[in-house]
Amino acid sequence: MRVTVLTGGTSSERDVALASAVQVVKALRSRGHTVAVVDTARGYIPAADEPRLLSGVVGKEPPAIEELVALERGVLLSGLASLPVVREADVLFLALHGGRGEDGTLQAVLDVVGVPYTGSGALPSGLAMDKDIAKLLFRAAAIPTADWLMAPVGVDEVARKLGWPAVVKPSKQGSTVGLTVVKRPEDFEAAVVLARRYDDEVMVEAFVPGRELTVGILDGRALAVGEIIPRHEIFDYECKYTPGMSEEIFPASLPPATAEECGRLGRAAHVALKLGGYSRVDFRLTPAGEMVCLEVNTLPGMTATSLLPQSAAAVGIPFPELCERICLASRRA
Repeated sequence: MRVTVLTGGTSSERDVALASAVQVVKALRSRGHTVAVVDTARGYIPAADEPRLLSGVVGKEPPAIEELVALERGVLLSGLASLPVVREADVLFLALHGGRGEDGTLQAVLDVVGVPYTGSGALPSGLAMDKDIAKLLFRAAAIPTADWLMAPVGVDEVARKLGWPAVVKPSKQGSTVGLTVVKRPEDFEAAVVLARRYDDEVMVEAFVPGRELTVGILDGRALAVGEIIPRHEIFDYECKYTPGMSEEIFPASLPPATAEECGRLGRAAHVALKLGGYSRVDFRLTPAGEMVCLEVNTLPGMTATSLLPQSAAAVGIPFPELCERICLASRRA
């Protein structure tokens, strides 16, 4: 196959996307495919420049907002069809996370371009990225999810309806960027201000204690359920992308019935959002044994420490095969 990997972009998860691209490019070339790379913010990356521009390193913090705003001026979405490596590809592999690469904007452009691409289409991508809408669809499908409110909301209402601690986060963002676990009412407004730096819409969600679980979905099948034990209080940006900052166990040490229920709910969440191809669904398992769906990732990370590849490997799907299968299941416009 002729595969063009679209990566980079201008979201706060830009560095994660570039790190994903490094792994995907290497994996697909190892399977004999012809692979090109395009940064959707800067353009085609010649093979000779790949080692310099695709470092594969994710820092402890996301890129500065000012840096991303500068990149936004050169974004190429409307000109992708003019690039031969895009127009002539058999499939476009979306190694993009967050922002316009995952929220349905890019997918809508690619539907017009007419080249098959990996992951879900424009509408389901948008549904999953908007956490408010996604949670409404979870509730409609009887998938347990934490109670929530949308800002503006006062501390008295949060205390009355959700209680403390509460999670304040951008409604359309990933990798816990802009997220704060607020334990005291006096810290609430600062958390809202931080979240608004990344999105105009801010969600306030009841904090769910318990074990952090995740399950990959591939071709309609639940892969292995994993457990994440972060070194920080939550599985934040640093813990996600810094080796050694979390312990990730695949398969998780769970009773068979619990693992099966996690897989069932993961598939149900995937279907509720009308997703295609693949995804990763995150849960909390409460001390009382209730499975609570946190969110669904339509383009989950494919870095060296990412969870979907580990979920697949635990059921006997090595990383190069996973990337190839994702390509073969690509969405046709």
